[in-house]
Amino acid sequence: MLDTGQTPEAQVETLLEISNIEVIYNHVILVLKGVSLKVPKGGIIALLGGNGAGKTTTLKAVSNLLHSERGEVTKGSIRYRGAVVHNTDPADLVKRGVIQVMEGRHCFEHLTVEENLLTGAYTRRDGKAAIQSDLEMVYDYFPRLKERRKSQAGYTSGGEQQMCAIGRALMSRPETILLDEPSMGLAPQLVEQIFGIVKSVNENEGVTFLLAEQNTNVALRFAHYGYILESGRVVMDGPAAELRENPDVKEFYLGMSDEGRKSFRDVRSYRRRKRWLS
Repeated sequence: MLDTGQTPEAQVETLLEISNIEVIYNHVILVLKGVSLKVPKGGIIALLGGNGAGKTTTLKAVSNLLHSERGEVTKGSIRYRGAVVHNTDPADLVKRGVIQVMEGRHCFEHLTVEENLLTGAYTRRDGKAAIQSDLEMVYDYFPRLKERRKSQAGYTSGGEQQMCAIGRALMSRPETILLDEPSMGLAPQLVEQIFGIVKSVNENEGVTFLLAEQNTNVALRFAHYGYILESGRVVMDGPAAELRENPDVKEFYLGMSDEGRKSFRDVRSYRRRKRWLS
């Protein structure tokens, strides 16, 4: 497991490297402003920040899904295993082992849970036995999916659909999963369960994760390293354990300060945040 007390690049090889990228929508709207980050092999890297900070845009820039929304990377580079990938076809990135689990748990509602999982293995050519083995592996991680495997995905709960989306990604045998807002709309107990499974998959299967998450508290407990975005810029990064103890992170994202719980609307918080971002 990655040592959370050191920077990821000092530990193992870098799989994904984003270098000073800018992303513009509709040729005029600048969304990402010089974002840089590294994802080490075998790591869980958290991309943190509030709604509109640029987390989802960053993931879509990696997976080459911006063009469908009239967005493009106009500056900088995105490399996977040293190769430039931000101008490649999304399907090519899938072949390289990079899978994105979209925000909102996009399942095929009319298919059963098991049929949804099997769509993740569509591009594989290693035989039915290997696919069946991985299906059982997914069911081991998500026992609830095995119980609901014959149910139509559209009639399952939000938590079950999120499990299905992650399980479908695992069926492609990915090297890296881009996981967008896995906690969105889920009860706290389910959030803990899903993050626990992410950690187990990371440790047992060696899958690397770059996850975008608003729930900073839970993300920093399970991640190895974190980057915090504000208005399309990385304003802070570091090992997760250090970010959890950082007074700015406590105040703005964990709702705590040295004086106890504070309001985000507090004037002192506003001034402090303005100084942080200046």
